[in-house]
Amino acid sequence: MFTIGDFARHGRVSVRMLRHYDATGLLRPAHVDPATGYRYYSAAQLSRLNRVIALKELGFTLQQVRDIVDEKVGTEELRGMLRLRRAELEATVAAVAARLVQVEARLRSIESEGHMPTNDVVIKEIPAVRVAELTATAGGFDPRDIGPVITPLYDELFRRLDAAGITPTGPGVAYYEDAPEGGGAITVHAGVQVTAPLRDGEELRILDLPSVDQAATIVHRGAMDAVVPTAQALAHWIDGNGYRSSGYPREVNLECPENREEWVTELQTPVVEV
Repeated sequence: MFTIGDFARHGRVSVRMLRHYDATGLLRPAHVDPATGYRYYSAAQLSRLNRVIALKELGFTLQQVRDIVDEKVGTEELRGMLRLRRAELEATVAAVAARLVQVEARLRSIESEGHMPTNDVVIKEIPAVRVAELTATAGGFDPRDIGPVITPLYDELFRRLDAAGITPTGPGVAYYEDAPEGGGAITVHAGVQVTAPLRDGEELRILDLPSVDQAATIVHRGAMDAVVPTAQALAHWIDGNGYRSSGYPREVNLECPENREEWVTELQTPVVEV
């Protein structure tokens, strides 16, 4: 038998936690001295403690942990619970990874302040282009708002193009505008160049994007989650070189390999001289 302090050390937990598990009935002492009230545990109870800690770290509630270790949960139900928890943890990891990308992008923007691009920005005319597109609404211009919207849009766009027998003839073209409902929301246009006839409809819209007399352009290399430093470098250049924005920006996907870190995207902002 071990005292509660010794058992806590062997189990790598706190005495306070063991007292809590005792109070909730999750892990009772093997023996309690009726005279002193001291708790004593056996080495065999370490296996139950290990299971309790592992299940708690997976995010299960105390009641769920109790049901599992007391074998009140069947094998199939437990398997389902573990699969669900795995999916939740994977989603959390993905969200944290995406947040780290955004933090890194903001840090690069801060570090590059005062360093104006010289040869990266090109002023050029953008010809009219015919695109097939789908649209949806995002909460704002933050990449964390746009990413979850535009990726499914493109997946669905290519599915519908394939069903309609239309083959893209050029790169993807994404652009954004203020959503009718306001409140900072934006309408996301996910398009790709085609040569098909014009059409308007909910299933698939084909339209001609007008030409742009002057656009300040810069090439972004890498995932669009990390576009902030490039986009802000372009904004600094526009402001510092006697121009102002005159329309909604476009993003042209020049190269889109499977590895998003290898993407090449041209950012195009219509401008006029001031």
